[in-house]
Amino acid sequence: MAAGGDGGFADRRRKAGPCDGAKGAELELGWIGRPHGVHGEVTVTLTTDRPERTTPGAVLYAGDRKLVVESSRPHQGRWLVRFEGVADRGAAEALRGATLVGEALDDPGEGRVWVHELVGAEARDVHGNLLGSVTAVETNPAHDLLVLDDGALIPIVFVVDQEPGVVIVDVPNGLLDVNR
Repeated sequence: MAAGGDGGFADRRRKAGPCDGAKGAELELGWIGRPHGVHGEVTVTLTTDRPERTTPGAVLYAGDRKLVVESSRPHQGRWLVRFEGVADRGAAEALRGATLVGEALDDPGEGRVWVHELVGAEARDVHGNLLGSVTAVETNPAHDLLVLDDGALIPIVFVVDQEPGVVIVDVPNGLLDVNR
């Protein structure tokens, strides 16, 4: 099972978070970096593996500001995005550092789960023992990691089942002893 749909990069922990402007479940999707050029483009680092988040017409939010993608293109591992109403470098600079959020998409795909469905869930082993509560999903080069409330880390490859509010994991003996 993989954290799907709206996944992540770098050293950022992904959490479901509130968004003042969006309706429904809101997810952190990335952040805005520096301006690119003088015509309002910005660099965007996505924490999602869904490139349709940057297609023209896609709606994202930065705080309570609604941002509609006018154009986008991949660039050196990030995206160059122009939002409607952001026409010059000054307007682009004002967006620098903003966290982008948006509504959850309908289907994460086969064998995948949404990060926002994992955060806040109880983590239980295959015998039903409570291991803790998932506070975040941390990106890791090999596999994303469930971060439990006591700091324990569980690679997401050990998730064997997920239902609302509960994640079932089958961890090797000793794994949680090493991480605690």
